[in-house]
Amino acid sequence: MSRIVDPILEGLRRKLIHMGNAAEAVLEKSVRALVEVDTHLAKEVQQDDLEIDRLDVEIDEAVLRALALQAPVADDLRQVVAVKMVATDLERVGDIARNVATSAVRLVGRSPGEFPPRLIDLARDARGLLRTALDAYADLDVAKAQAVLDADDQVDQEEELVIREAIAEMGGEPERNAVLVEFILVAKNLERVADHATNIAEDVVLAARGENLKHAGKLGAGSPGAALQKSGMS
Repeated sequence: MSRIVDPILEGLRRKLIHMGNAAEAVLEKSVRALVEVDTHLAKEVQQDDLEIDRLDVEIDEAVLRALALQAPVADDLRQVVAVKMVATDLERVGDIARNVATSAVRLVGRSPGEFPPRLIDLARDARGLLRTALDAYADLDVAKAQAVLDADDQVDQEEELVIREAIAEMGGEPERNAVLVEFILVAKNLERVADHATNIAEDVVLAARGENLKHAGKLGAGSPGAALQKSGMS
């Protein structure tokens, strides 16, 4: 096929990387809004998320045009499909940031006190996974994608610890229950960021090597890491 598709793919990738940077920034802002209990920042997050939604729609339209007008095949088709899949995950990261900002607003006037160190660690690690996943996409780097897949379990464990500690504290300080519920909701949202980062990492492997890792464990193909090693990608 004509390599006229190259500039089209490059345009899609640039727009997606811009969307990724925006999603990462709004997530970081939502966590600051939470820790600082800053309603001004929380309101900015709501507006920033609208920009991410706008970029998602633009990418949808650009992907449809590429599919209709260029009819990409093989590697090019995988790259176009990956753009759409990654954009979907980034749009959901924007929604998660909005959820975290909403928790920040609900904490106003409730004297949350010191935030649990594990929750701060969870926020840092979830954002770090998203950053690594976006770097993996920008470079189509399977090794970086593998690092995200390997680290997802750690974030799951951190979420579980935050929730356990919050529930344990509820028994001793019932007046803080509303605050602790917000901590639990935030922990669940941050764990979902890690899930979306994992999805992006899997999309990188699909785009770069044509290996589909979606639901590999459930379908009996083994762990994502094992699938990469079996195919010589790690």
